[in-house]
Amino acid sequence: MRDKNNMRRIYVFDTTLRDGEQSPGCTMNLNDKLLVAEHLEALRVDVIEAGFAIASKGDLASVKAIAEVVKNATVASLCRALPGDIDCAWEGVKRAARPRIHTFIATSPIHMEFKLKMRPDEVYQQAVEMVKYARNLCGDVEFSLEDCSRSERAFIYRVIEGVIAAGASTVNIPDTVGYAVPEEFGQLIADIRAHVPNIAQARIAVHCHNDLGLAVANSLAAIKAGAEQVECTVNGIGERAGNTALEEVVMAIQTRKDYYQAYTNIDTSRIYPASRCVVNVTGSRVQANKSIVGENAFAHEAGIHQHGMLANPLTYEIMTPESIGLPANKMVLGKHSGKHAFESRLAELGFNFDEQRIKELFGKFKDLADRKKCVGDADIEALAYDVQTMVVAGARLDRFNTTASNAITPVSTVRLIVDGKKVEQVAIGDGPISASFAAINQILEVDVALDSFELSAVTGGRDAQCEATVRVRNGERNYHGRGVSTDVIEASILAYIQAVNILMNEQERRSAALAEECGIQSDARLNNEKTRT
Repeated sequence: MRDKNNMRRIYVFDTTLRDGEQSPGCTMNLNDKLLVAEHLEALRVDVIEAGFAIASKGDLASVKAIAEVVKNATVASLCRALPGDIDCAWEGVKRAARPRIHTFIATSPIHMEFKLKMRPDEVYQQAVEMVKYARNLCGDVEFSLEDCSRSERAFIYRVIEGVIAAGASTVNIPDTVGYAVPEEFGQLIADIRAHVPNIAQARIAVHCHNDLGLAVANSLAAIKAGAEQVECTVNGIGERAGNTALEEVVMAIQTRKDYYQAYTNIDTSRIYPASRCVVNVTGSRVQANKSIVGENAFAHEAGIHQHGMLANPLTYEIMTPESIGLPANKMVLGKHSGKHAFESRLAELGFNFDEQRIKELFGKFKDLADRKKCVGDADIEALAYDVQTMVVAGARLDRFNTTASNAITPVSTVRLIVDGKKVEQVAIGDGPISASFAAINQILEVDVALDSFELSAVTGGRDAQCEATVRVRNGERNYHGRGVSTDVIEASILAYIQAVNILMNEQERRSAALAEECGIQSDARLNNEKTRT
């Protein structure tokens, strides 16, 4: 597709909610996923891959919820090339304004022999039959040749031709294990275009992993060679070393339109807010020197650089901070600032709250302003994300008191409000934070292991807000929590409570679903007994 001065349109397929969530420690709850989906819509991505519906009942519920709220983007669910998987994916996305079924099967010799235990002819037949099956349910079907970069050329051409004939409108070429190099991967796309007779009837997509640090380079080489859809994640999160980073591939196309002769529909001014959202809901930070969205991406320390920047920013910046959504002016608010100025700054930072949320947030801002002389953008961001990701249902902190020194055993007294009642416990630990966590475990009667715990300053100075992130584990499931306060212990307690609340809410949902399922089975047995009688 060509537009904008006869340049090719590159479609952006975001899989942060599926492949991104498969990154260790990046598990998201439903509220997190809906928040990320909201940011992806604001970014104007073309496709949101909402999840792998067959993976669990929770995944199916998330896909359904996202499909119902997303208005503009296509919503896809990944599924294996199996009837049951495809049915589940369709169940998840069928209420979307623009649904898509994304099905796949492996095509490399090593995957076919050792994983699938199928011959190439069997794989080909299953791919074609399952695309036909999916096409009867949904008008938009994408097919992926898993491990395509290690597959044999002749078989690749054969499978692609077959699935397009069966109804696939997008054919995805994944570098599943991050094995390809740019020249080779670009040539693969060129060869597919040259050797598949009906390739013009489908869109070519690419999905690259970053095991060799080449995901973005491979994706760009594929685009140059004729690929029309790039699959990526915000901040490049994903399996193992991650995926193609959305912000990097989009800004490369934007900055080097002269070379790629292509464009995307992405609103680049929403990149930074989306990146910060993903950091906050997953707890997975980006390194300071990360391209585009890292803390140092637009920082200049060397004297010669600073001199050039003062003369003309273009001497050392190939894009502006404003182009990715970093605010142009660093407005500092204080305790005398009004609600209008605060609300205006929230909008500039990429937040869109209803009146009730703004009122709640403004109250928190005023409390913070009483403790801090100046409240900057980073402080406001921290408060906003704290409100955005807050779990409403569950325990709330009422008060805490800790005693610690290098001469006595640390003790913490924590009082929570649980189901409207105040419950207090005293516990000891290796430090005041450890003791506080132990007290919370006693109050809520939970058995969790602390997998990770981080503290960081939101801003500089002695009065900086502290951001605490924790990840707790219950069985094989991880739960992430985040808390913000000018007090490190309070921030830690808030983060821990949030993680445990998410755990307890999920357990309640699973118990309710199991009870409902048991009730249905019980009713069915009773009906069968009545029929026999």
